[in-house]
Amino acid sequence: MTKVWQLTLLLILLSALVAVPLATGCQPAREQAALNLWDTGPITLDPAISGEMTSHTYIMQIFSGLVRLDEGSKPAPDIAESWQRSNDGKTYTFYLREGVRFHDGREVTAQDFKYSWERACSPDTGSQTAATYLGDIVGVNNVLEGKTTEIKGVEVINDRTLKVTIDAPKAYFLAKLTYPTAFVVDKANVELGKEWYHTPNGTGPFELDKWQEDQLLVLEPNEAYYLEPAKIDRIVFHLLAGVPMAMYEMGEIDVAPVHQYHVDRVTDESGPFYEELAIFPELSLFYIGFNTQKPPFDDVNIRQAFCHAVNKERIIRIILKGMMAKADGILPPNMPGYNESLHGLNYDIAKAKSLIAASKYGSAANLPPITITTSGWGGNIPEYLGAIIQDWQQNLNVEVAVRQLEPQIFPYHLKEETDEMFMSGWIADYPDPQDFLDILFHSGAEYNYGDYTNPDLDALLDQAAVEPDTPTRLTMYQQIEQAMIDEAACLPLWFGTSYILVKPYVKNYRLDAQGIPRLSEVYIQD
Repeated sequence: MTKVWQLTLLLILLSALVAVPLATGCQPAREQAALNLWDTGPITLDPAISGEMTSHTYIMQIFSGLVRLDEGSKPAPDIAESWQRSNDGKTYTFYLREGVRFHDGREVTAQDFKYSWERACSPDTGSQTAATYLGDIVGVNNVLEGKTTEIKGVEVINDRTLKVTIDAPKAYFLAKLTYPTAFVVDKANVELGKEWYHTPNGTGPFELDKWQEDQLLVLEPNEAYYLEPAKIDRIVFHLLAGVPMAMYEMGEIDVAPVHQYHVDRVTDESGPFYEELAIFPELSLFYIGFNTQKPPFDDVNIRQAFCHAVNKERIIRIILKGMMAKADGILPPNMPGYNESLHGLNYDIAKAKSLIAASKYGSAANLPPITITTSGWGGNIPEYLGAIIQDWQQNLNVEVAVRQLEPQIFPYHLKEETDEMFMSGWIADYPDPQDFLDILFHSGAEYNYGDYTNPDLDALLDQAAVEPDTPTRLTMYQQIEQAMIDEAACLPLWFGTSYILVKPYVKNYRLDAQGIPRLSEVYIQD
């Protein structure tokens, strides 16, 4: 799922407010058994529409699906208590738990899932995720194209049995069903109107109590939740309420994200925050995409030159304060198939200049105007992006303009708004190389914003998708990744890590590999 817009928004907000002094002294009384958090707030709470991490954080609490990712990021039972897979690997029969109910008390049936998936795939819904996460199911493409309203490969056997047929045996299919697009929604709730999700009737561990956009969002436990109930009375999200670090120090919030402006303070072992610091690795990549069908990045030499001209190590060390890990490739560490021996396009100014000379343009002076699309407003760009642009100017004598899209627009309109380059980020939906290499770079893929195309690699991606032997499959993905890096399909920047502060009385607050907290497991211990 896309991630970069949220980080950009946080950095712009914090840079604007970083001069605000951090308060000290008395802390206000906390509401008992309530968890107070800071956040930017969701863009949408519609599971079929959501395509970015911040909205997912809320949707994961309010809605649920047939399967979920367990602590090891493997598919595990959720509303489906079990399933069977056919011998040919193409048919799954899911058996729903008895007595699973929507928040209003109505029992969930297999028909609800069929409706939810067909709604997600309907052109009228406008989902940008349905093709990616449900597209393996037989008949989905016909619904997406408006040829029919029914998904042929989804069959309701009875109220508690759902049969799903996919186009080929794929090791990652179950994991795709953990994505919000596959979650169940209540038809009557959806038919309330366009803004139905402001009063969502979900099945998750929490219910939405209040949502005042850009101010406050409150979740309360679903008392009839079918798995282990939440351990906390309510969760209060203070949306864009101020500087998180200052609010944390004042006792106004119980958990705070830490960014480079304050990392020196929280990592000081003799300081007051060190014991409250938690660091969670993410399966995420931040990168710059090239519009490969548009000059000058239709020339592989230019793409390679722009990669060689950026001093990522310096930017990470000085600007990002060492909070990220340099990315030579696309797959993050701890991802199956991660290749420690991958050969990246290292920082090499002389090489970069020689590549421009070898290109069809011959000289930097002959390059057409170049603009990079990013998230933000008001001309405030993250310091790291400014440093990258400066590297291109100093090392290549190339000027790059910046065009900003409002953060609420960016993740959903980048495809049609992309200039010559774009800032992006991706965090794993499930721990499989396909979730990065195929979803981001296969020809015609929904998230292939740069229109990167390589028919030979497409064929290898298709072959890897159905390869039954795991070691062979992972080796194939490593070969594919190396070829993409050699062709500069993108400019990998760094892999993400989450730094957060957690008050001592907040127990079991953890972020998964996607950077999403499992809030139903959190409790307060005064």
